[in-house]
Amino acid sequence: MPEGTTGSTVPRRQLGRYLRELREKARMPVKVAAAELEWSTPRIWRIETGQVSLRSLDVRDMCEIYGAPAELTKALMGLAKETKAKGWWHAFGDVIPEGFDLYVGLEEAASSIASYESDIVPGLLQTEEYAAAIVSVHTPGISKDDLEAWVRVRIERQTLLTRVTSPLHFQVALSEAVLRRAVGGREEMRRQLAHLVYMSELSNITLRVVPFAAGTHLGMVTGPFSILRFPLDKDGKPTEPPTVYADGYTGNLYLDKPKEVDQYETAFRGIWQAALDEQASRRLLAEVAGEYEQG
Repeated sequence: MPEGTTGSTVPRRQLGRYLRELREKARMPVKVAAAELEWSTPRIWRIETGQVSLRSLDVRDMCEIYGAPAELTKALMGLAKETKAKGWWHAFGDVIPEGFDLYVGLEEAASSIASYESDIVPGLLQTEEYAAAIVSVHTPGISKDDLEAWVRVRIERQTLLTRVTSPLHFQVALSEAVLRRAVGGREEMRRQLAHLVYMSELSNITLRVVPFAAGTHLGMVTGPFSILRFPLDKDGKPTEPPTVYADGYTGNLYLDKPKEVDQYETAFRGIWQAALDEQASRRLLAEVAGEYEQG
């Protein structure tokens, strides 16, 4: 099957990024890789910039010359199958092995994220105790070592918000239910809410709480979601298309069609307008934290 440009740009861009990183890790110039694969150098460039879809067998060949581990090769071959999908509901357990988190790659590449959460604190703002409690529920029977590894990865992701160069701009709306649901216990929640207050004071983070008193709003229909936007290139165009992400129990939704993104942008604006302003949100966070402290 020839290369094509149909399908979602999300998996194509992600596959290209991973393949480029593998080649660079192997310290293999584009010309050498092209010669090994008996391809042209422009073809390698088109693949690495996500301009074309790929056959899984081509990905296997690339991974072989780059010295990629078997599990990663399997993951990227699965991702290659998604590059031809016109729209995709990505279930990690079906095509891509557990532990290969496509969203993490998108998150690292993003320049800004707007997120609505109805039930839990977003991963980028979780304390270690809160993260451990969430992972324990999501993965019953997880070993202590694996739990610590999961939490460590989640905490390491948060450096996106505090890095010196181009920190991620994070705009987040939380349902009041997130504050009221005691995850991990009262003391853990007190520390989590205090952490939210602290993080909300950073210049690149804007946090608002949607109070119960706000009544109905679009977030009740959409459920939790994030809108990721990416840096601009030298011509002022996004390096990747804006992408909507929604985390599901059995699969994860990625949308990048302009009409779909616009709908979620409209929903987020409605949610944002229904929320308290930043100062009132911090006061509510501190108030609920105090309630947990008092018992």
